[in-house]
Amino acid sequence: MAQRVTVTLEDDLGGGPADETVRFAFGGTAYEIDLTAKNAAAFRKKLAPFIEHARKAGRSQPRRPGRTAASRPRSGDIRAWANDHGIAVSARGRIPAGVVEQYQAGRKGR
Repeated sequence: MAQRVTVTLEDDLGGGPADETVRFAFGGTAYEIDLTAKNAAAFRKKLAPFIEHARKAGRSQPRRPGRTAASRPRSGDIRAWANDHGIAVSARGRIPAGVVEQYQAGRKGR
């Protein structure tokens, strides 16, 4: 059996059929409103002076520079070192930070 689902938008301001859903954000909250073409144009016209003087927001936190392969120790080397020193480390998965710190401290002593 087939079903047909029809979604009909209704203008949230004046009622009647809406032409589009307008999405916007203000004060850190995202909103959406269904509007006729006329109401959507009025909405955009009212915001235009503010948008002209605004700047687009980017990411709030700067990205950290990525680590290069040369700057990070290889997991296999750390696991082998840990096994040689009697430290139990699983063969797969994340290596505990304490083990990595011990490995790095041992490498500095060379």
